[in-house]
Amino acid sequence: MRTIKLRDIASPISINISNPSDCGYDKFVGLEHYDSGEFVISRYSGVKLLTSAAKEFKKNDILIARRNVYLKRAGIVKFDGITSGDSIILRVNEHTVDTVGVPREIIEDYLPLVLNTEDFWLYANKHADGMNSKRISKDTLLDYEFMLPSEIEIKTISEKAWAAYRLKEAYKRLLVATDEMVKSQFIEMFGNPFENNSEMVPLSSLCSINPSKPKGLDDSLFVSFIPMDRISEDGEYSEFETKQLRDVKKGFTYCVENDVLFAKITPCMENGKGAILKGLSNGIGFGSTEFHVLRPIHGITNSEWLYFLTKLRGFRLDAAKNMTGTGGQKRVPFSYLLNFKVMRPPLEAQKEFAAIVSQADKSKYYVQNKLNIICHILTNQIQLRRCS
Repeated sequence: MRTIKLRDIASPISINISNPSDCGYDKFVGLEHYDSGEFVISRYSGVKLLTSAAKEFKKNDILIARRNVYLKRAGIVKFDGITSGDSIILRVNEHTVDTVGVPREIIEDYLPLVLNTEDFWLYANKHADGMNSKRISKDTLLDYEFMLPSEIEIKTISEKAWAAYRLKEAYKRLLVATDEMVKSQFIEMFGNPFENNSEMVPLSSLCSINPSKPKGLDDSLFVSFIPMDRISEDGEYSEFETKQLRDVKKGFTYCVENDVLFAKITPCMENGKGAILKGLSNGIGFGSTEFHVLRPIHGITNSEWLYFLTKLRGFRLDAAKNMTGTGGQKRVPFSYLLNFKVMRPPLEAQKEFAAIVSQADKSKYYVQNKLNIICHILTNQIQLRRCS
């Protein structure tokens, strides 16, 4: 086993795409498509709505989110596409068998595991620049040192890790199936909430939309900070960063426990970003200004009904038609939500639906525990130490 630097086996790639909406690729990876701690990037969106310049990547390249490195986002891609300037693209060198004695295809399987070790992220956080949005540079990244095992050891570690990954993906498919079941149950219980008739009411009569922050909050209070890239397209999120109120009370969106977040900017809105907020520090959060906040009204609506209403394809399609702005800056305006009309749901049916969601969450919790065990196994497959 010997010590090498990342630059000994991989190089940064930067091929600019000036017109991403007409570049010949159909897959775009933005920061919202990374999943913390995952060594494969499998999510993406289309390119038609993109206006900002992007960078080209190829199958088996590794993408690393250079911003907010504490989120631990790096993974291999198994398709060609484009990504934003917030990603660093690494490509394994052609002749690694000559430089480090291990064939390129074996390094390609192993490198994403290296870049998801705790040791690597400790290094990245220590050497990242900036305050609120710490970034790692390409040169700093390439200077990372680690121990490279023998070819046989690398193959053994990789085989075990990728086998565990495949098992984890099978459990993740169970989570998706559970969510689809809940969506089907919503339609079965509430029918078509957009049926055009005299019983439709404004959404603003069923919830508070973008409620104001109350006065008199203590500036020293610790609250949860919720950037857009922490919310997934299936409503999942890990623990939020905690900040003092004084640092986030201006320039961010106020929200509280059980509020529903709805991403208003393209392409996050079309991709389904949103969540029911749980476990906020002191019950309070401040998030991206690109969120709308829907707060249920006691005795009229609950969070579960509101959230799954916003997840319906019909809702998102209609919202997309009513966006304002141009290109990559199109947003769902506040006025759209204010005036949107929907069938008022019976409160008892909402309570029954919430119970179904709760039961589904318990099933998901069981599956998630299995995933956590597998993730622990994955971590233990990689016993790497950085030489001082």
